[in-house]
Amino acid sequence: MILSTTNNIEGKKTVKHLGLVSGDAILGANIFRDFFASIRDIVGGRSAGYEKELRKAKNIALEEMQEQAKNLGANAIVGIDIDIDYETIGTNSSMLMVSANGTAVVVE
Repeated sequence: MILSTTNNIEGKKTVKHLGLVSGDAILGANIFRDFFASIRDIVGGRSAGYEKELRKAKNIALEEMQEQAKNLGANAIVGIDIDIDYETIGTNSSMLMVSANGTAVVVE
């Protein structure tokens, strides 16, 4: 599956648009990771725990989007929203939501 943030793929001809596809991932934030992240915020530095969870959620959302496209008969997704939405939801913002969107297409 070819993934692209642009509306066209260089060297490929889009022969069919199959529609919008999306992928979402909602993950729980760990209380200990929250605690250590808040300490790191005070003293500076990066929160490796959160970065790992964001990467995991992003991969899940992209995989889900690709599965939808594959089920439609696509071999590529164009116009992927690179500004993937990272949101905190739930009680005390204890859940992390990542969403990805694009257009499923057939290219040759």
